[in-house]
Order: sequence, then C-alpha cells, then structure tokens
Amino acid sequence: MKIAYLDCFSGISGDMFLAALVDAGVPISVLQEAVDTLNLGVQLNLYRVNRSGIDSAKVDVMTAEGQAAETADAHAHSHQHTHGHSHDHHDHDPQHSHNHMHDHPHVHGRSLSVIRQLISSSTLARPVQQIALAAFDLLGHAEAKIHSVPMEMIHFHEVGAIDAIADIVATASGCYWLQIERQVERWYCSPLNVGGGHVHCAHGKFPVPAPATLELLRDLPIYSSGVQKELVTPTGAALLRALDVTSSNLPAMRMLSTGYGAGSRDLSGQPNVVRLILGESADTALPHPGPTRSKEKIGIIETTIDDATPELLSYVADRLLAAGASDVHRTPIQMKKGRCGTQLTILCSPGRALELQQIVFLESTTLGLRYREEDKFILDRTIVSASTEWGDVRIKLGIASGEVVNAAPEFEDCKRLAQEHALPLKQVMQTAMAAYLQQAAQDGSPEKRFEELPG
Repeated sequence: MKIAYLDCFSGISGDMFLAALVDAGVPISVLQEAVDTLNLGVQLNLYRVNRSGIDSAKVDVMTAEGQAAETADAHAHSHQHTHGHSHDHHDHDPQHSHNHMHDHPHVHGRSLSVIRQLISSSTLARPVQQIALAAFDLLGHAEAKIHSVPMEMIHFHEVGAIDAIADIVATASGCYWLQIERQVERWYCSPLNVGGGHVHCAHGKFPVPAPATLELLRDLPIYSSGVQKELVTPTGAALLRALDVTSSNLPAMRMLSTGYGAGSRDLSGQPNVVRLILGESADTALPHPGPTRSKEKIGIIETTIDDATPELLSYVADRLLAAGASDVHRTPIQMKKGRCGTQLTILCSPGRALELQQIVFLESTTLGLRYREEDKFILDRTIVSASTEWGDVRIKLGIASGEVVNAAPEFEDCKRLAQEHALPLKQVMQTAMAAYLQQAAQDGSPEKRFEELPG
C-alpha cells in the first residue's frame, strides 16, 4: 500500500503543503488547471528557495496584475459579521487579529456559502471538491463553535481571499493526483509543532495556537519547540483533517520520493519547511507469511427520522460526505404507531465523529442520535491499471495472504470513458474487468492472480 507522510517539524500551512506536493512530483500544471476551473484569475508561481540550508519549493499565488495575492487581499474586510482567518504563509504579525466584528468596505471576503457554491459548481473532479469543501466546512465549524454563532454567520477574511482558496483547491487536486497516479491510499503526519507566542483576537490576546486552530487539531498530538511564531495555520490544520490523517512517528516504508515545501520566511535555528515523504508501506513492501487483514476502529452515528423529506435527507447525506464521512446509509424503517421513517447511519473515523454529529443536528430534524465504535477488519488493498481500447481503467484489488480475492474497476474511470466515447457504462466496466483478468493471467504474478467466485 502506498502512503504519504507529512513531517511537520516546523508546522504546516496551505502554501507549504502545496509546495511540498510539487516538490514530491505532482506536476504544477495539474494544480494550475484546478485553480483555473474557479475563474479566480490567478497564476501559481513556482520557484526555489533556501530555508536554513534546505533547498525547497515555494509556490505563490499571483494576481493578473503580477502581484502576490496574499498582499493584494490583505485586510480586505466586509460589513458586520464574524471573520475566520487562515494566517497562511508563516509570516504573521503578532498584532494581527483573527476574528473581528466591525464595519468597513467589502472587497475579497467571502461567506462559507459563497465558497461552497464556487467549488461545487466548478468542473473539478468530485473527490477534489470533497476535500476542498471538507476543509472549508471544518474551518466554518471551528469558527462557529469558538464564537457560539451559526455557521451561516461565519464570513471568511483571509481564508476567503483568493490566495487561500487557490491553496486549498490546488492542494486537494494534488492529493487526488497522488491517489490516481501514485496509488497513495493513506495519509499520515508527525506530531505537529504549533510554535509559540501570542495572537490578538477579537476578545483579547490568545496564546498560539489560536482558538480555531486548536479546535481543528483536536485529537492530534501537538507540541511547541519554543519558536515564537504561529507555525500551524487554520488552513493547514483544516487540510490535515480533511484528509483524515493518522498521527504517527515515521512509519516503516520503502521510500519512493520526498518533497520540501517552504514558508515565506526563515526561522531561527530550524528550516521553515514541511517535508512530504511518499513510500510503500512495509505491510505491502514485504511478503506476508499469513493472512493480511488489518484492524482499525470505525465510528458509527445513527438516528431515526420520520419528519424529513427525501430531498432534505439527500442534502444531509451530501453534507456529511463532503465533511469527511466514510459513507452514509439511509434505510427505510417502520417506527412506532405505524409511522414510516428513515434510519440515517454515518460511518466515520472516530476523530471526525463530533463534527459529523454537529452536522446531523444542524441540518436534519432529529432531536437525538446514537454513537458507538466498532472494530473494522480490512483486506490489504492496492490499485493496478487495465488497458482497454478506450483508455486505462484503475482496478482496485483486495488481497488476503498474498492472493487477490476481490477486484473491481474504478467507477469514476469507467464513467469518464463512457461519457467520452458515448458508450453504456456497464459495457466499459465489463470490458475493463475482462482486460484486467486477461492481463493478470498473462502476468502470472501472485499480486494479480484472481479467480472468479461462482455466483
């Protein structure tokens, strides 16, 4: 299994993550194309910098006028409301406020609903939209909880500025590219160096990490090396949560590539970079002598509803999936007094349970819910490519004791080819599966052996 590990010894921000992706092999053109779909009128400028002796990539978002979007959008507020801030680029003024309630002209600030519409109406691949939407929803939930206001009142200032939107969408696109082209299945990160010092918020002076950042980092190990700077920004924290990272020391792997993404300034005594390591997990890089099931905990949220329309429940399911739920089930049930209802079941990582429960209460008509954790047993998984006359299709494989026991063509690949060539979807799926079986028989490797089970 291919994995990605973020080494956050100097924290993480949106632009640092983006630069590390490029340095690790993601084409800058892929990221630029993603940003172009939003019609923001910006360009990604890639160049090399030296941070305390480490040669690193740096990516800036530039306006059509050739100005750094970070500077162009700075301090562009709007009418009275609550602002959420990203504080990206690791170049923070300690007197700069995180959230404000005030009046002055509106320029580039955007509400959460406007950002959602911008992303969901774009031509971005659905998985890219899901990561980006999840990141902004997480930011919105954190700000709403900290300030005890409805999410609809949250109005992003720096996070809503074009540079931060570009950072989040481009990073989401880069992560999806790694999933498709490098078969990266899981994300890990080191304990997070959050830095130190203070930031000024609307209600006074707060120690680093800022309240919204700390809320986003719930359940992730954090520490401070003593650097008196804000090292983990809300945008960086939201991206980690949107990817559902597992916090870990460097896992055993066969290293394939590395990338260094730089912040905007040097830090005293350490390089201001985040390191991205791509590799093959030792679990799959080495032969297995026995069964290859792994076990992990999964959270299960359930509620029964009898007073909501199908359209509302469909919207709730979409919101939950965009916020990082693994799956959402809607099951027709018969309730007391003969009432027809729906059981809403959400599967998620335990670390996401609280925010998903909040969405259920906010968006549905339920008055209560149930939550439990169960063991989930998982086959080792990998992805191979099958060639058809219309193009390549990824095939997902489930492996037990070194043998392939399940194989299925990737739906999105088949859907794309069916639309491009005006073919029935089922024909593309059947052809892809037949091509995989033929290639596996010719290859003869243990990883590709597969026998169709009767029935």
